[in-house]
Amino acid sequence: MGMLAQKTLAQPDARHVLGQPWESALETFDYVIVGAGSAGCVLANRLSADSRNTVCVLEAGPSDWLPWIHIPAGFIKTFYHPKVNWLYSMEPGDYTGGRRIHAPRGKTLGGSSSINGHVYNRGQRMDYDTWSQFGNRGWGYADVLPYFRRLENRVGAGDPKFRGRDGSLTVTDIDWIHPLCEAFIAGAESLGIPRNPDYNGQTQEGVAYSQRTISKGRRMSAARAFLHPVMSRPNLTVRTNVHATQVVLDGKRATGVRYAKGGRGGAAGEVRAAKEVILSGGTYNSPQLLQLSGIGPADLLRQHGIEIRHALAGVGENLKDHYAPRFVARVKNIETINERVRGLKLVSEVAKWTFARKGILAQSPTLVYCFWRSHPDVANSDLQLTFTPASYREGVQGELEREPGMTVASWQQRPDSRGYVHIGSADPFQAPIIQPNYLAEESDRRVLLAGMRLARRLLASKPLEPYYAHEDFPGPKVQSDDELLGAAKERGTTTFHPAGSCRMGPRTDPLAVVDDQLRVHGLDGLRVIDASIMPTMLSANLNAATMMIAEKASDSILGRTPPEPANLSA
Repeated sequence: MGMLAQKTLAQPDARHVLGQPWESALETFDYVIVGAGSAGCVLANRLSADSRNTVCVLEAGPSDWLPWIHIPAGFIKTFYHPKVNWLYSMEPGDYTGGRRIHAPRGKTLGGSSSINGHVYNRGQRMDYDTWSQFGNRGWGYADVLPYFRRLENRVGAGDPKFRGRDGSLTVTDIDWIHPLCEAFIAGAESLGIPRNPDYNGQTQEGVAYSQRTISKGRRMSAARAFLHPVMSRPNLTVRTNVHATQVVLDGKRATGVRYAKGGRGGAAGEVRAAKEVILSGGTYNSPQLLQLSGIGPADLLRQHGIEIRHALAGVGENLKDHYAPRFVARVKNIETINERVRGLKLVSEVAKWTFARKGILAQSPTLVYCFWRSHPDVANSDLQLTFTPASYREGVQGELEREPGMTVASWQQRPDSRGYVHIGSADPFQAPIIQPNYLAEESDRRVLLAGMRLARRLLASKPLEPYYAHEDFPGPKVQSDDELLGAAKERGTTTFHPAGSCRMGPRTDPLAVVDDQLRVHGLDGLRVIDASIMPTMLSANLNAATMMIAEKASDSILGRTPPEPANLSA
């Protein structure tokens, strides 16, 4: 696993403490970052680059020593791993069939970028232009594109107007081509969906192999890209296994963070922030910590006996996520990934990865992406579909089936339904209440049905015919809108893209939590920098944009002039 991993294994706490003992009381740093996930790792790198700044990162989980993190296919092993996963679950909803859907979130260095499906997908130009139109200055596509380029080390084709080559985050193409993937792409083309050489370039629409954060057969997490290379900086302190319990306020100014070492029952500690406290805990944990600190909806805080330090109605509201039913077909005449993960074939795959970093263990779970429209009148694609030559037990990622199978998932890219993240008590170790309210809006159900019908057409396309045995789920008898929605209720699940619970917006927005500099409205010295600030859902997976948000925010924090907006007309 290389020298970096060896260092991590030798130092499982991954801490570097400015020459002061761990138990030192009320240490003071310029910046205290809560969460070493996708945003926190970028921020730690950028803020500590100036040796005059002292930076402390608090991470609730352990170092990223677990071998499954670094093997791309090992995401299956981290899916339910309590050491590196918060293992949250969602409240049942009207369109989830009474089920509590598993909501994995990373709890280790790299956060969810250490357990996710590796996909690199920025979203559409209109997504960011919409943010700007909502009153968030400097967040249009032309404004954020330079930050995407700054982050990225693109290995593969890409127009330099859109792609970066000198950044720390390596983005590669699939290097393992399965015949079923080629047949799926050909099937999409037969339905009028064009092949797109770069969905992170000029346009997203079309069908393409997925781009992924995998480098030389290993996961390229935010920790590997941004944190580990700078861990030796004397002005950077990274503390693992410390659970933040409260933001400390002095009047209307954030002055520090309280935490418990090792979680519930652990020794209490506190660090002070001379300049800023930055919450990068993610869409579930950032609003939870704000609410626990007396910052949030007044009625919710009163309900749980928490002193109202700063009433802010939008904290925890506006939650959005992508909800995906999956179509599964049985496969004939060809081997799928299902058969490669057992017995001697698995031994062969392990050997390929061990000695050459090749084979199915070096791949992301999603191999092909398709972006298309639910109706010809829709101006921009509003459907996202994925294909993999594998199938999972009851449609839930985490356990591959034994029979040969292939899967197409589909979801609405920009859902209208909104949910919430609320504390369930004043106990900082109790999981938050997560209610996404999937498909509550009729528009979401309409677009989802279009996506399900397109998924079925793609699996039954002519190029896949030699390999298509039959539709296993939901099955050919399921045809009407009500029947398809019933299938979505039965097996639909999250695509692990929660956003929006600390929404960015001007003070005139009653649900805005942060301004366009990501400062919490009405408070000093406190910012939220992670996917929770997204005012609307992106037409994308969220890891790429979350790192971009942190990259852009670092300029704001340090008072640097932002780069010139990209010239998109040239």
